[in-house]
Amino acid sequence: MKVRVRLYAFLAERHSETARAGSPLDLDLPEDSTVASLVDCLDLPKEQVKLTVVNGRLRDLDHRLQPDDEVGIFPPIAGG
Repeated sequence: MKVRVRLYAFLAERHSETARAGSPLDLDLPEDSTVASLVDCLDLPKEQVKLTVVNGRLRDLDHRLQPDDEVGIFPPIAGG
């Protein structure tokens, strides 16, 4: 199944296709994939994944993805 992923901040630098934060990356994943398996597929360190958003809603890593979902992955962000 196809999903669209946007990585933010330094997570985007881990993939040449998303060198600019927020640039979309289209992926083909196995059916029954979760946000956690997507993070693994992208080889992102789970301790650096703070927020995951699927179709505009905050979701946990165990959330099951559906075809054509749009996923945003954010690292911890400091500031005030």
